[in-house]
Amino acid sequence: MTARIDHFSAAPDLMKAMLAMEETIANSGLEHSLIELVKLRASQINHCAFCIHMHSHDARRNGESDTRMHLLHAWRESSLFTSRECAALAWTECLTEVATMGAPDDTYQALAAHFDSREQVALSLLITTINAWNRLAIGFAVPHPETQEANAA
Repeated sequence: MTARIDHFSAAPDLMKAMLAMEETIANSGLEHSLIELVKLRASQINHCAFCIHMHSHDARRNGESDTRMHLLHAWRESSLFTSRECAALAWTECLTEVATMGAPDDTYQALAAHFDSREQVALSLLITTINAWNRLAIGFAVPHPETQEANAA
């Protein structure tokens, strides 16, 4: 894949808003581990290789287990995710696929059981932001870094 443009070079003034949102979310009080799980799950749904690569590496560097990352696609069937994480992942899926899923009351009620109002806004902005990053990376064909990782036999 060959990148179409470098959006940071093409419009650095416009990208400042995205970077500011990242900083705001990082300082929102949401757990860093939860932030990375949400970013990784939304990126999986959107098939954004660049962001999947970035957020799986960031999550691992910050202590996330490979097992949980491998099971993230099937979080509903796994006992490795907390009820708070499950509520956030369900909300992530709804808002990422809002055109087809909407935001059902039962999903929102589960969210509200684990997140106060401010956290609900922070989580929703996190989901909005990672979806925007995914669309930039996919739209401009940003390739993930080439790493020399072990290939499975």
